[in-house]
Amino acid sequence: MTALHYEYDGTMTMALRFSSHNEWRVSRRALQPKVQLMTLTYGKAFATEVFQLSRIRRHTLPRRPVRLAAITGTAVLAAALTACGGGDSSSGGAKSDLKSGKKTEISVNLTGKQAKAGEPVKVTLADGKLQSVTVTDAKGGKLDGKISADGRTWTSDRVAAPGASYAIEAKDDKGGSAKADFATAAPEKENKLSLAPGKDSTVGIGQPLSIVFDHPVKNKAAVEKQLKVTTSDNTEGSWGWMEDYSGKSRIDWRPKDYWKPGTKVTLEADLNGVDSGPSGGWFTKDYKTGFTVGKNQLIKVDLDNHRLKLFRDGQLVKDIAMSAGTPGGDKASWRGKTVLMAKEGTINMNSETVGLGSSYNKMVDYSMRLTWSGMYAHAAPWNSGYFGSANKSSGCIGMSDGDAKFVYDSVQVGDPFEITGDDAKGTQALNNGYGEWNLSYDAWKAKSALTGNTGTAG
Repeated sequence: MTALHYEYDGTMTMALRFSSHNEWRVSRRALQPKVQLMTLTYGKAFATEVFQLSRIRRHTLPRRPVRLAAITGTAVLAAALTACGGGDSSSGGAKSDLKSGKKTEISVNLTGKQAKAGEPVKVTLADGKLQSVTVTDAKGGKLDGKISADGRTWTSDRVAAPGASYAIEAKDDKGGSAKADFATAAPEKENKLSLAPGKDSTVGIGQPLSIVFDHPVKNKAAVEKQLKVTTSDNTEGSWGWMEDYSGKSRIDWRPKDYWKPGTKVTLEADLNGVDSGPSGGWFTKDYKTGFTVGKNQLIKVDLDNHRLKLFRDGQLVKDIAMSAGTPGGDKASWRGKTVLMAKEGTINMNSETVGLGSSYNKMVDYSMRLTWSGMYAHAAPWNSGYFGSANKSSGCIGMSDGDAKFVYDSVQVGDPFEITGDDAKGTQALNNGYGEWNLSYDAWKAKSALTGNTGTAG
């Protein structure tokens, strides 16, 4: 048995012909019709082909050059074997070497420059398992996500935002990597919001978190899901939707009971990429705010007995004679639980701005706003003859200059005012300032767009 070894450098094509007389030669002529051919394709690997021959006489190779065929990137070997050649007809050589340069390939569900916003980014690996996926936007933001159990797909936790461009890099468990990019269409309309209380402020125990939107919010559940309240003491609370006094969409978060002093509260509104619904537009940014609950203070106003009392930590600090709104008409005061919205100081009060005609137009000191409709607690020296005896104002709670200054200097935005008595025109509306404390906690929770989600934070 004789073994002949032929070595090829990956760029040569050679034709071998075996005759029936056990002779062989290198031929420049075309192969005979009945000769069996096998074509082997090589990369840049070096290949060795072994043929086993029996009863073959060895001859000297001819000296004339063989025909070479240059094929870019590959080498092709055409081998013709007879029935008595002894070779393996399935012989292929360098099988595993062909796969060593396989590229990592991924597909992304969002493509092009006008991809649809509001959907999670999904990256799928063609073969193998994903090791990591990084998705970043042009502003340096990052989309976090998770790899599926089979290692084939990665899905972002959040959706792609409108008017943004994203770059993707995926790495597999073999050390390969692949990149892709896409951009989303710009929004036709953008929705924004305002937050209360102010960032890093200190507020009273009755202050809710309040968000008012520039445009209508129809997809209330989708928006509410992106609002996360975290507290330092695991305060229980809930979101509730309403139409603001201005007519805009509004959502507030109030605790089950008044806040505990010292509680730290954080709101993360991860709204970038959320569609607020028809006529509302898209949100294109996230928001974050926080505040600290200050002193435990409560103001109780008795309309029938004409008294205002300030309590701190459950103890009476000041008992003040006052005069509230004239009962029996539009000038009467509201009763109910309200919250100090702002300390506005000295302001001009004009009755025409609150629908009371030309009753008054004057500068008023130590003004503390309680409702959007114009109910304040403030200094009212012109009404001093009625302090402690009768309600004769145009709807506000009036005190002497000295008493009003004391209250103004003592209270915090967010302190609750609990107003009781029959000399009122009704209970303050939910949206007229912060009227949510006039609802039971169960009734308040029912205003959440997420059924069964009470918004408990920790």
